[in-house]
Amino acid sequence: MTRPETHRNGSRPKGHVLVTGGAGYIGCVLTELLLERGYRVTVLDRLFFPGTLAHLEGNRRLRVVRDDIRWVPASIMKRVDAVFDLAALSNDPAGDLDPKRTLEINHKGRARIARLAKRAGVSRYVLASSCSIYGFQEAVVDERSPIHPLTTYAEANGLAEKSNLALASERFTSTALRQATVYGLSKRMRFDLAINGMTLALFKEGLVKVMRDGTQWRPMVHIRDTSRAFVRVLESEPGKVSGEIFNVGSEDQNLQVLPLARRLSEALGIPFKEAWYGDPDHRSYRVSFRKIRERIGYATEVTPEDGAREIYAALKAGTVTDGPMTRTVEWYKSLLAYQGILDNVVMRHRVL
Repeated sequence: MTRPETHRNGSRPKGHVLVTGGAGYIGCVLTELLLERGYRVTVLDRLFFPGTLAHLEGNRRLRVVRDDIRWVPASIMKRVDAVFDLAALSNDPAGDLDPKRTLEINHKGRARIARLAKRAGVSRYVLASSCSIYGFQEAVVDERSPIHPLTTYAEANGLAEKSNLALASERFTSTALRQATVYGLSKRMRFDLAINGMTLALFKEGLVKVMRDGTQWRPMVHIRDTSRAFVRVLESEPGKVSGEIFNVGSEDQNLQVLPLARRLSEALGIPFKEAWYGDPDHRSYRVSFRKIRERIGYATEVTPEDGAREIYAALKAGTVTDGPMTRTVEWYKSLLAYQGILDNVVMRHRVL
């Protein structure tokens, strides 16, 4: 094994983390956080959203591999200590574009990555799941509650949790993180998420677009907060997290959509005016985050108002802009139009 690089504060890298989907919305923020904390990082990504890691070019502790979790060689696990498995066709509408493909990638592809990691002697594995797995629930739910997936995306998360947590053993720590609806700035910006989309509408039109009928409940979590949850699990004692599911978020960010829209308008100093769209949303759930707080001492730090202000400021400064790649469904549709690019063309293994 080559001698580990010493970085600027004189310490040695903490370990080597493989981040699948590391160029995605959450992945590029998580990758940057890991590098800041002294880890070496390999990003495995199809790079359908180019340029999201450009600000990290030149970092000697970062390697980017352009490949697919469904067929990447097992050698990707060489000298890897931990895997953060975020690669997926993201969100509920995108998952329903092609249910078969979604299950192949979000379930079977990630199950393959977990098996490869265990066989290679990787000690830690963390699956990125979603609170959307709860579907519709009247009562507040926790990790022991029955799940009710209403979309292919949610169904695939449930299947991946079941297969990958079953691999947990004395030498292989496997954990699943059910993330609340994420918001906040990213180099791979998304405006198809509730708070991000509301903020964009306030910036462009001076009103909030609200999905009918606005009474549905959603838990929210800032992108930096959910990224910190992955690192907290990685740095926790195996006995506290192995084989476990954790909801990621905070009770004070269990919010109804219409009152949330009012809060964001007030935070940005814009008179409230709503514009309704879509059919009534059948997903509604409130979530308990007690387990992650009490088990490993995790707590969120950023509020929806904070997130809206930072996005609004970035839009005003022109450091982030709206475009076709900021809406996952539209961008995936354009990719699908090019000869089934998501699965019909096997990308040549490239290390950038």
